[in-house]
Amino acid sequence: MRKKLFITDFDGTLLKDDKTISNEDIRILEGLRQKKIYTAIATGRSVYSFEKALKDMGMAEGLLPIDYVMFSTGACIVEFPGGRVIYQKCVPSSDIKKIMHYFDRRKFDYMVHKSIPDTRYFLYKSHGKYNPDFQARLKLYEGYASPLTEGQSLYDQATEVLAVIPGGADMNFLETIRKDLSGFSVIQATSPLDHQSAWIEVFHKDVSKAKTASWLAGKLGVNRQNIMSVGNDYNDQDLLAWSGKGFVVGNGPGSLKQVFNTVSSNNQCGVSHAAKEAGWID
Repeated sequence: MRKKLFITDFDGTLLKDDKTISNEDIRILEGLRQKKIYTAIATGRSVYSFEKALKDMGMAEGLLPIDYVMFSTGACIVEFPGGRVIYQKCVPSSDIKKIMHYFDRRKFDYMVHKSIPDTRYFLYKSHGKYNPDFQARLKLYEGYASPLTEGQSLYDQATEVLAVIPGGADMNFLETIRKDLSGFSVIQATSPLDHQSAWIEVFHKDVSKAKTASWLAGKLGVNRQNIMSVGNDYNDQDLLAWSGKGFVVGNGPGSLKQVFNTVSSNNQCGVSHAAKEAGWID
């Protein structure tokens, strides 16, 4: 019976800056599975974005030695490969309106993402400020994005409402946002597009990488102390703290490296380094 669970973030952790995965990291993940250790990815990406990343690097699903993928910062878990959804949390229409109203009052540019598996589709609203990261994301999802208009009907359910805050903005108000939206899960992430802007993601109150990992651990019968995780950004922080062993890669922010064990960067097989440092594989 399997007794351990290894979880890695994707962008900036398992995925290198050139948008590929090192052969060494793949070898180590396969080695963990051969030791009967469950392996999982916990990513902020949607199903569509993750599958596109694999396709862009020419990797078939079956070649990635992973048992589970947690998408959208924990809003969903699927079996891998195959894609069967085993866990999902959504934001209902009434709550979507509350979040939108709050972001409108703060003049945040935001996107309302449809519920899984159609998360690539979203409604968006811009308040006309200079926000190149927001515009870059619209261009990236051209064909899936629709502008919000007055009186427009919303989705019955959403995966999240995502606000894009331009790089260099004062983020001291983050705790205020969390307090004001205390009925939801409010998670900060660094934009994977310009690596400077802040993404404020608002999910169902039970969504986070740690909470979702806890659910998966319970399903698999794995004790928390037998779980290790590797990450690189603020949306990994709760998972790193919750896990029995948490590691941050060398390219992560200094504030995380002051708290968690630091391994080599995503470009230098940090995931492999973490597995070896923890003593889970030779």
